[in-house]
This record gives sequence, structure tokens and C-alpha cells, in this order.
Amino acid sequence: MTAAPAPTFALGGKLTVNRLGFGAMRLTGKGVWGPPADRDECLRVLRRAVELGVDFIDTADSYGPYVSEELIREALYPYDGVVIATKAGLLRTGPDVWEPLGFPAYLRQECELSLRRLGVDTIDLFQLHRIDPKFPAEDQIGELARLQQEGKIRHIGLSEVDADQLAAARAVVPIVSVQNMYNLTMRGSEAVLDVCEAEQIAFIPWFPLAAGPLAAPDGPLQRIAAEHGATPSQLALAWLLHRSPVMLPIPGTSKVAHLEENVAAAAIALTEAEFETLGNAGAAAG
Repeated sequence: MTAAPAPTFALGGKLTVNRLGFGAMRLTGKGVWGPPADRDECLRVLRRAVELGVDFIDTADSYGPYVSEELIREALYPYDGVVIATKAGLLRTGPDVWEPLGFPAYLRQECELSLRRLGVDTIDLFQLHRIDPKFPAEDQIGELARLQQEGKIRHIGLSEVDADQLAAARAVVPIVSVQNMYNLTMRGSEAVLDVCEAEQIAFIPWFPLAAGPLAAPDGPLQRIAAEHGATPSQLALAWLLHRSPVMLPIPGTSKVAHLEENVAAAAIALTEAEFETLGNAGAAAG
């Protein structure tokens, strides 16, 4: 059981990773705030993910805040070929509270602190968590470009942007990834995904496992999953992997058993008919 059956994608055309990654947001307390309830299990999750072939781990300074990055360093440093992506641009003032903050000096500070917490000189992929409307977008992207020029960031990504915002950012600096909400039933980012496919930009769907009514006992997700000897969640991930060669899902969990279930989804091969059936059902449910 490994992530190796999943095809690979080269971030920026250079940094090759397996297309089934791991999202580290859930390695925190309730409301993505403070330490996790079972710290040792979270460390086991990170180490087991790498054992299973996961080599792309997505985190953010705001997860905890800081807790996720600190656990990643404790579990995985010096990383040995594992790509660690992090983000900045959301201020945390309490559980489940997320406030955009794109002041360029703040983004620089958070990059410097992420470098320190992760124990690296260069962050492989640094993503702007949100474009803050209180500051010019080109100033926010421009600060990341300067950090890249200084060698502190290897590649730059964005999160929750539309096609116009992506185009404007790409006029300032090369963008190698976009992280938007996307799953079987919530597919409002199709226009952005089209651009990503055309330009070979990684599309990282967050909230990838939402299936809603499709997971009902008599629904198409459950039926096709049973035919593959899989779970509905595994099938939802398999659909994403099939959807586009630039798709890089990052399902997250704080439990080793759930991690192993997610990683096994990389081995599920959908037929075109199954892919279309699920896609049509998802569109109708969404």
C-alpha cells in the first residue's frame, strides 16, 4: 500500500511529486487551534505517510497556528526528498477564526518564521493563503517574488483565486500551483482548473472528500465503490486523480488508519464510464 501508483506532477516543471499528497491542517486542536488531542498519533501519521510514498505535504503557518509546521519538523526533518509546502496570509485570533492579512511586511515575517520552524533555508512551495483586498494584490505577490529572488522561496502558489486573479499574479511572477476548494459536488473552480491544465500549473483541491448525498447507500458513489472493493471516500479521491493530470489532492487526517485508507485510493483505476457517471451525479448533487 503506497502512493506510488498515483501518477506524478512536476511543480514548476522541476519538482516532481506523487499526485496524492497529504494536507496537515487536521494535525491541530479543535477549530484548527492549539495542539492536537493525540500528539503522538499525529507524529505517526506524518511518518507513516512518507513510508507509504507520500512526498508532498501541505501545511500553513495558520494551522494551530504554527502547530502543524512544528509537528512536521519533529516528525520528518530533514525531509529527505519530501516536499513541504506552506502558506501565509491568514491571521488567527481564535478557534475557527480566519482573517486575511496580506500586508507585505507581514507576509515576509511569516515566511521567515516558517523557515525557522521547518528548519530549512528555502521553502519548496510558499502559497499566498488569501489575496487580502485591503492591499494591492501586486504588492502581496511582489513581496513573495522578492523572497523568491532572495532564495527563501523556491516556488510560489496561490489559494482561493479566480481566473482573473491568477492571470494578474502570473503577470508579476511565475505561479506553479493553485489551491481552491474542489470535489465531486463542489466544482466552482472549473475555469481556474482549465487554466491550470493549459499552463501546467498544479491544481490542489482542498476539501477533496465531500460527497454529500452521493455517499448514500443507494447512491452511485457507494455502488461503484462496492464494485471496486473501496470506500466512497476512496472513490472520491480516485475521481479527482482521474479528473485532470494537474490535480494534486491533499486529503488530511489525524489517524493512521484513515491515512492508509486515503493513500490506497491511488491504486483505484476508474473506467471512463464510471468517471462520467460520478461526475454527472456530482454535478447534479452540487
